[in-house]
Amino acid sequence: CKTSERKSRGGKAEARSRGGAKEKTLECGQIVWGLAFSTWPGAEEGETDPTCAVGLPCLVLATGLNDGQIKVWEVQTGHLLFSLLGHQDVVRDLSFAPNGSPILVSASRDKTLRVWDLSRDGRQVQVLSGHVQWVYCCSISPDCSMLCSAAGEKSALLWSMRSYTLIRRLEGHQSSVVSCDFSPDSALLVTASYDACVIMWDPYTGEQLRTLRHVPLHSTLDYSSEIHTSSLRSVCFSPEGLYLATVADDRLLRIWALELRSPVAFAPMTNGLCCIYFPHGGFIATGTRDGHVQFWTAPRVLSSLKHLCRKALRTFLTTYQVLALPIPRKLKEFLTYRTF
Repeated sequence: CKTSERKSRGGKAEARSRGGAKEKTLECGQIVWGLAFSTWPGAEEGETDPTCAVGLPCLVLATGLNDGQIKVWEVQTGHLLFSLLGHQDVVRDLSFAPNGSPILVSASRDKTLRVWDLSRDGRQVQVLSGHVQWVYCCSISPDCSMLCSAAGEKSALLWSMRSYTLIRRLEGHQSSVVSCDFSPDSALLVTASYDACVIMWDPYTGEQLRTLRHVPLHSTLDYSSEIHTSSLRSVCFSPEGLYLATVADDRLLRIWALELRSPVAFAPMTNGLCCIYFPHGGFIATGTRDGHVQFWTAPRVLSSLKHLCRKALRTFLTTYQVLALPIPRKLKEFLTYRTF
């Protein structure tokens, strides 16, 4: 694997003034199927680790590859941190524990989910082998209480991250579920399927809240109907929880507003397999069959005070706890995302 760089077009003087700004492509040498961002603690005084600057956290990106390897990169320098070995087939998806702990969960076509601890030199600490089909996706809830996975079946599985036992089976899709993601406050779960639909769930109750259907952007496009009935590859939430991004086989990256039923933005892309938002918003990374990671500008939004309050409350209150509060019914519906 290698990192290729290209200087910005602003000229030598501008490059020097901006610290030599460059565009990077991480050449993984294999088809990239899964991506996950996380932060890596900064080096302490006296440490010789060259990965991060002293006292400053750095951004890391895990890439799941076609040969079963997982490569973890430091984004700014393109430095390869770990090569994790254990899976026997394609690593289809990756999910870091959102609480800052160096725990990584991987989903593979070898029908297993594996848990890795990067603070222990990438040691494998758990194998979940309850699936009978290829595991397409995995997602850890931001409160680190739940893990969602889907394995080429019409249902997604919800696991406890504390005991690694099955909580419930989410049934509603008409074809294989291939991707899933939690909202930043853990109150919502989205699943994407080959049936060309995204379903929004309440993970605590298992209730379906909304369905987003993918249709052709223009009726004149030369796409067969078969493509649209098996189009979705990936879905992810934006960091503030107001947007969704989806990648489909119809060569489009779509951006959805949470409370609308049609996309608000499109981007043409080919061979897309997976997508993930930059942790601070504004950008989306996509992985492709060509073995590249691409970055896209995404819509930014200023969250309303109502949404910020809901997000703050739902970060530590389950749906059942909200329903038990002595507050008006309409407020309960808003806090549980029933007012779409």
